[in-house]
Amino acid sequence: MRDGDGTLVFVEVRQRRSAGQGGAAASVTATKRRRLVFAAQHYLLRFAAPPPCRFDVLAIDGDEIDWLQAAFDA
Repeated sequence: MRDGDGTLVFVEVRQRRSAGQGGAAASVTATKRRRLVFAAQHYLLRFAAPPPCRFDVLAIDGDEIDWLQAAFDA
């Protein structure tokens, strides 16, 4: 997905029925972030000049949806 300014956005979607064990956003652990960054780096090899990028998390806890823009850095 591209943002309005041309930033390439990688979005991780996490869902939990409730926030009882920390919630959906908390389930994006350091290991998961490393895997996402690795996948993004692999994808960006296609570009001669990679665009600016960011990592967002779409956290769904029950009926509540939170879009955490720039949730973490590479």
